[in-house]
Amino acid sequence: MKREMMMTDLHEENVLRLNRRQLLGSAASGIGVAALASLLKQDQIFGASAGQSGRQGRTGLPGLPHHAPKAKRVVMFWQGGGPSHVDLFDDKPALRKLAGKDIPDSVRGTTRLSTMSANYGKWPCVPAIKPHKAYGKCGMKLSEMLPNVGGIADDICLVRSMNTEAVNHAPGVTFFMTGAQAPGRPSMGAWLSYGLGSETNNLPTFVVMTSSDKGKTCGQLFFDYYWGSGFLPSRFQGVRFRNTGELVPYLTNPPGVSPAARRALLDDISAMNAAHLADYGDPEIDTRIAQYEMAFRMQTSVPDLVDFKGEKPAVIERYGPDALRKGSYANNCLIARRLLERGVGFVQLMHSGWDQHSNLHTQLEQQCVDTEGPSAALVMDLKERGMLDDTLVVWGGEFGRTPFGQGDPANPKGRDHFGRAYSWWLAGGGVKPGTVYGATDDFGWNITENPVHVHDMQATMLHLCGIDHTRLTFRYQGRQYRLTDVHGKVVTGMLA
Repeated sequence: MKREMMMTDLHEENVLRLNRRQLLGSAASGIGVAALASLLKQDQIFGASAGQSGRQGRTGLPGLPHHAPKAKRVVMFWQGGGPSHVDLFDDKPALRKLAGKDIPDSVRGTTRLSTMSANYGKWPCVPAIKPHKAYGKCGMKLSEMLPNVGGIADDICLVRSMNTEAVNHAPGVTFFMTGAQAPGRPSMGAWLSYGLGSETNNLPTFVVMTSSDKGKTCGQLFFDYYWGSGFLPSRFQGVRFRNTGELVPYLTNPPGVSPAARRALLDDISAMNAAHLADYGDPEIDTRIAQYEMAFRMQTSVPDLVDFKGEKPAVIERYGPDALRKGSYANNCLIARRLLERGVGFVQLMHSGWDQHSNLHTQLEQQCVDTEGPSAALVMDLKERGMLDDTLVVWGGEFGRTPFGQGDPANPKGRDHFGRAYSWWLAGGGVKPGTVYGATDDFGWNITENPVHVHDMQATMLHLCGIDHTRLTFRYQGRQYRLTDVHGKVVTGMLA
């Protein structure tokens, strides 16, 4: 009797499991069915033909965007290592006046610092290593090491009041990218891909490119979870374009395999995957279908992307002498503009080299030479093409650098990590141009006006993309997660 009851219970559990499977399978008809239809050349399922350009209607979640977006696309200039705000963006005459003298205890308070300087006995003021001057009609004060960014001063919003709890590199990068200092959550690009979908079907929605200073002085690594999808389906993760070898590996057909043969093979594989998807409803099967199709389309779209024959010489010259050197920051900026033109929604450029612990007086200027020109060039390029108004450009890093010197107090050579106050700049996409938002004290240590926390910046960027950051959520392990966790507010003072 007990055995019969046990078998009955197992049977009922199996029926429930199958019903759940069928429910998930029928509910999983999003991109999986769409991608399969694309494989079978039924492009009408997207609502509009993609045509030769690869452009299509948005394929995001129902109800999104929540409001009319100012920005249709985003490019993130990530400066890995921590650019020095007091040297580049937030000039402090008091540091010059008090050079070599300790920053007062009343200013320092209980600020959390890295283990490299937390136990210092001396806190010598180190002024900006180069003069600052006013740029543009707005009179924005920037370092003379930023002449090209100065040239677009009337187009940017300079935020001098960023702040974070992070004091080390990986947690700091992860905090902005995912909303938490520990890995595991979706990155911003993944959230936007999940919520807003894509405008192109022959390039990824979210593309990442990395570069480094020529001397490899920074030593910081770019971890995959900086552009990962976390607990979202993996099709929303960023696609990294490599800076050596093939831009995207394995796109080229093997010798003897024609495009028609590859097409036929993918059709058969996708049909099998679709059957498996109907049985199990596993979102990773959904991802597999979409990725196979994307890879096939990228066989033609990627070579065209990096064919610069049609670029005007003056445009290439604007990006600087490294514009055509593969893997350089300048080359990545040029590719970024071409990606944005082709409908890619989120481009994340990550450059390392801003970690001047002992080489501030030499390496910081070199970093500016390599990066500030191409950054400004992309802004100017977008503006000339009528794309800046609806493209959000964001430049920043995980934190700033200490106003005091690091190393020998009598002759400091660098600056340590500093998250209590630092600077970013933004352009286009609905931000207020030619303005400075926020302020710090005479030492660049404490924020005195309009603080902008990491979560506030995330909320503001999502708002400009048409998203209420409190409503873009995903249920995982029993709770609703969002990019801003349970924090963040839109910084209206930055908005045009």
